[in-house]
Amino acid sequence: MFAISTQKSHWTFDSDSALTRLRRKAHDDYVESHRGSISDEDLEAVLFTYEEEYVLARHYEFIMKEFCNRFQPPMPKYVLGTAMTYFKRFYLYNSVMDFHPRDITLTSVYLASKVEEFNVSINQFVGNLKGDRDKFANVILGFELLLMEKLSYHLTVHNPFRPLEGFLIDMKTNCQTCSDPEILRQQAEEFLEKSMLTDICLLVSPAQISLAAILDSCSLKNIDIMSYVTSILMKGAESDQKKRAMQQIKLIQITVNNQNSLKREHIRQLEKKLEKCRNQENNPDSEVYKKKMQEMFEDEKL
Repeated sequence: MFAISTQKSHWTFDSDSALTRLRRKAHDDYVESHRGSISDEDLEAVLFTYEEEYVLARHYEFIMKEFCNRFQPPMPKYVLGTAMTYFKRFYLYNSVMDFHPRDITLTSVYLASKVEEFNVSINQFVGNLKGDRDKFANVILGFELLLMEKLSYHLTVHNPFRPLEGFLIDMKTNCQTCSDPEILRQQAEEFLEKSMLTDICLLVSPAQISLAAILDSCSLKNIDIMSYVTSILMKGAESDQKKRAMQQIKLIQITVNNQNSLKREHIRQLEKKLEKCRNQENNPDSEVYKKKMQEMFEDEKL
């Protein structure tokens, strides 16, 4: 249950500003760790600003969504929800300069597939990628334990795709103003996918996001289910509680439906900049990383 989950107690935050503080600290800590090796006047030119980090992370969330939607065999939507949640949690406390978001994207999806029991082997997984598949497999397996550690082994994710099923089933019995709730499914699922590109999953419960998705779909189809929401779903709640809940739902809808698009040229510039400022100790292509892995392997043999 979400109410007693680690997601509620450790990974649900009070406000956008709380998320910004955590991300900014991760950025500032990385910058500070490199201050001695880079002159102050070169810091901004060489290292990312906080805003640049945020933009690049959002770009890789979009890449993750597209990858999961194209995956073969078809990947359940809740695997995407879990993977995206892992990615967002990771970058609350880590800089994209420290860990390349491409590596964390792939590792998040692979780990989510295992946790959600979407059974694909590492060879099947990397078969969905273009390029050196053996290299991708080594990267994913190399970062898997680190990702789990950074997530404090809180791997169970309550994402909004499952509550959506519950709402649609309940509506078939209890909602008199919508004779066929299944007509709401496609647009509601699209809303949930769009919500994955925002921070909503770090701020509110999955059930609230699911209800916002259903109401958004109803609005597009001119179906009124407010009597069902207030008399059935919110039965027993005080009028003030109902009002606050509906305000929260409206805020979710505004956030999801009003996302800014990213500029391709800006992303290309950030990708180039990242290659110059990323931590080579966490770059699988670097000699520093390979040496570190070799030393760890030798220590394990001892």
